Amino acid sequence: MTSDDFRAAAHTAADLAADHLAGLAAGPVWQPMDDAARRTLLDAPLPAAGRPLDELLAAVGRDVLPYPMGNGHPRFFGWVNSAPAPAGVLATLAAAAMNPSSAGGDHADVHLERAVVRWIAELVGFPHPPGGGLLTSGTSMATIVCLAAARNRAARAAGWDVREDGLAGMPPLVGYVTGETHSCVRKAAELLGLGSKHLRAVATGPDGRLDPAGLRDAIARDRAAGLLPFLVVASAGTVGTGAVDAFDPIADLCAEERLWLHVDGAYGAFGVLDPEIAHRYAGLARADSLALDPHKWLGVPVDCGCALVRDPAELRAAFSLVPSYLRDEAAGELGWFSEYGTEQTRPFRALKVWATIAHRGRDGLAADISRTTALARRLGELITADPELELLAEVQTSIVAFRLRPAGRTGRTDEAALDALNRELPAAVQRRGRAFLTGARLDGREILRACLLNPATTEEDLAVLLAEVKAAGREHTG
Repeated sequence: MTSDDFRAAAHTAADLAADHLAGLAAGPVWQPMDDAARRTLLDAPLPAAGRPLDELLAAVGRDVLPYPMGNGHPRFFGWVNSAPAPAGVLATLAAAAMNPSSAGGDHADVHLERAVVRWIAELVGFPHPPGGGLLTSGTSMATIVCLAAARNRAARAAGWDVREDGLAGMPPLVGYVTGETHSCVRKAAELLGLGSKHLRAVATGPDGRLDPAGLRDAIARDRAAGLLPFLVVASAGTVGTGAVDAFDPIADLCAEERLWLHVDGAYGAFGVLDPEIAHRYAGLARADSLALDPHKWLGVPVDCGCALVRDPAELRAAFSLVPSYLRDEAAGELGWFSEYGTEQTRPFRALKVWATIAHRGRDGLAADISRTTALARRLGELITADPELELLAEVQTSIVAFRLRPAGRTGRTDEAALDALNRELPAAVQRRGRAFLTGARLDGREILRACLLNPATTEEDLAVLLAEVKAAGREHTG
């Protein structure tokens, strides 16, 4: 391939991407693929001979781009998936062209990652000593990294070398979560050998936030039983309702009990940039670790999470292993990123983070986030004013939990029918193609949840969403 061949194909690829992004709002949010289109991808034979780049790009434009997940559309309100930031899209190509392993060494990607991790910490007001964090595939991996450090610190305090000896024979380590804590915490606990039965679900108050009094009682019971409490996981925005825990009283208790405080900020930590809700995050900086996702509210193209820790030495103690073939005498005091997590070969994630933040700046990011939270509050108002809809939780960030309650469905005997209806509604709305939302369970009830992350969303889009929910409900009930 000549450089001219690549340049021509790159221009075509840029046009494909630009046309795709420009046309999103005018098309359906998501539609099921027809069987022929699905089989084209599923049954593609392994090619014996190569194909020219122009043919490959034509296939991408014909067989892939017309069938998106939908998260680029301004009426996508599902899960916690953002539209891609244009600067991040462009930077992804340059990062792939370099294709380094960002494990360590003296090259641009390593230094840029140290800078953007510091930027992320500054954005959310988390302390950042040199080496106090790294980029990961997402918060699921960042949680494993942070909880591994917490586990090792607790084991060391108990006179145990968990890296050398494992956990066998050691009194069980116990962590504390709530019923709304993200499932990645349980997965991390299972993977790290802690066992999900040693994660205690602490009650929440009416506002959906962890109850410090209940936490204190649970810790006391476990200590009396000879167990080793070591971890509390608080949330800077639950996935179900966007609730933000009260960090100061939790941090006070963790300091008193010598427990590691980890904050799951995957979705919501960047909400601190909105002056309207920044007060909810008081005490966040007191955590021992924070996991968050630039690929959510900031719009950095997937994948990109971040683990931030107060004490970098704890990460290095949990993960550092430098065989002779990876020695780098010029690495300096911080060593390599691969000493702070599980990945050895690490992709160049930092460039798309740098481009996204640098393009919008702190003020632009804050404006984008403030817009989505304001729209979420407006959606809550529209739901409250509609007799067919029921708001189920205070709108604390940019997630709105509600359900459809058609006229006449008010008695206890109708609760099962309401649950069945609201369980079916997300898929029904998605199939209609004009809006996209997802569901969950909250306090034993099936709910609808709309997550607003796209600053291109308008109040008209909110009206379409609610109209689609009610229309799908009428179709379902006949």
